[in-house]
Amino acid sequence: MARVFNVSADCKPKLHYMVDITERLQKIKEFIDRGEYFTINRARQYGKTTTLRALRGYLQEEYLVVSLDFQRLGAGSFANENRFSLAFARYFLNVLRQDKQAAAEGMGAVVRELREVSEAEKETFDLFELFLYLSRFCEASDKPVVLMIDEVDSAANNQIFLDFLAQLRGYYIDRDETAAFQSVILAGVYDIKNLKLKIRTDDEHRTNSPWNIAADFDVDMSLSGQGIAGMLEEYEQDHHTGMDIRELAELLYEYTSGYPFLVSRICKLMDERIVISGDVGVCGNAGEEDDFPDRSSVWTKAGFLAAVRILLAEENTLFESLDNKLIDFPELKEMLRRLLLNGRAIEYVPGDAGIRMAVMFGFVTIEDGMAVVANRIFETRLYNGFLAEQARHMEISQRAVDEKNQFIVDGQLDMERVICKFAEHYTELFGESNEKFLEDHGRCIFLLYVKPIINGTGNYYIEARTRTNRRTDVIIDFLGQQYVVEMKLWRGMEYNRRGEEQLMDYLDAYHLKRGYMISFNLNKKKQAGVRRIVLGDKELIEAVV
Repeated sequence: MARVFNVSADCKPKLHYMVDITERLQKIKEFIDRGEYFTINRARQYGKTTTLRALRGYLQEEYLVVSLDFQRLGAGSFANENRFSLAFARYFLNVLRQDKQAAAEGMGAVVRELREVSEAEKETFDLFELFLYLSRFCEASDKPVVLMIDEVDSAANNQIFLDFLAQLRGYYIDRDETAAFQSVILAGVYDIKNLKLKIRTDDEHRTNSPWNIAADFDVDMSLSGQGIAGMLEEYEQDHHTGMDIRELAELLYEYTSGYPFLVSRICKLMDERIVISGDVGVCGNAGEEDDFPDRSSVWTKAGFLAAVRILLAEENTLFESLDNKLIDFPELKEMLRRLLLNGRAIEYVPGDAGIRMAVMFGFVTIEDGMAVVANRIFETRLYNGFLAEQARHMEISQRAVDEKNQFIVDGQLDMERVICKFAEHYTELFGESNEKFLEDHGRCIFLLYVKPIINGTGNYYIEARTRTNRRTDVIIDFLGQQYVVEMKLWRGMEYNRRGEEQLMDYLDAYHLKRGYMISFNLNKKKQAGVRRIVLGDKELIEAVV
């Protein structure tokens, strides 16, 4: 059976192209060897289930691993303590029955007794009695027992779950006196501390005790550029596309920061949707599919960018989950709006619930003590969403739509004309705006103007290295060509001159000879307009508005 790229459920090496995660498993095993109780908490579709499935096989020589998934337990299983205890026991026993290794461990007496209790549906069977059996089970096992529970936060919004965690905690603390699991691994979006965010209870003393024993889990779950390259090498061995593996691996990591779902989704689009159906035209340009007649043409930078355009335009399970979080937590959405549209630097303060939530859900990461959007795909999609809400500024978008045809010359974007026309329309529509409006919305207005021009054919993103440096570089990719546009507030000629020189240096990193600058000048005596500046072998088109 031919392997494919997978974005649904866990990845299986025999069925799917996937990154080798052996190094990750080795690091997790160190936690288990130390007997830690910990959570693997990462955002949705970040490879948690794939990791747990692989970990089970990786540990089987030294440990007896019992792997459960709380999504398998229906809501009725959490109706009361008795129902949960019986359901857990039956699930636990069923996993053992499927595991031939566990069946040979000589724990027959304990297993038989527990099965009799569960099948009889003993009405007095509770958590205390359940854990007595689990303790006896651990004591009888020839190998240390590891308990893994996936999707643990799907059951978090009820008191039975809290009581279950409290029992786990109690046995873990007393493991030097009472037989207990060697290690407990809980996997989900929420970690032990942040599970409290899901719980609705006024009985605070009952929500405190389970949270204070979990070890910090600091294993990197993202995919490395080297790991992505290894996956592409396997694909190349099967399909012989002639791709530049290093270039595509770097692009995949650059745009996704190694977010597993995004890496796999882009590859899946390149492998299936573009190649088989020539579906690049779904993004807007008729005939564009002719540019990708076969796999060799798709597995290029142009094919990669085409897949990114499709990804950003689609609805998928990951994006739907992120959208729901923005609805459920308005303060999270407002923080991201400030970070992106207003360019506000947000410092990470330990204990800040808002930033911790943004990190937990995968929207941001912490770099050098500051919150930054987790990857370029998320950033662009968030920008697209926020821009769509800017109804009061949509007139400038309509101007771009009305004039779109004049900006594409011989199949390429005439960025100089884009800058000139933007300066003209901005001055007409917003020339008398106050300082606060300009500082908060200048970038937003430019993106509103550019987006309909490149929509369907190009991508844009914000260069992270300059976002918090009182300037913003927008990078536009259009049919394989890149354009760097710097935007900043005017702070005098000397400051502007330094900005020009910095932009020229920055163009070297992109191997470009021409750059673009938009300066939002608040001085009423300003000299608005567009000028051309030549510095060495570089050319700058600068608009002052």
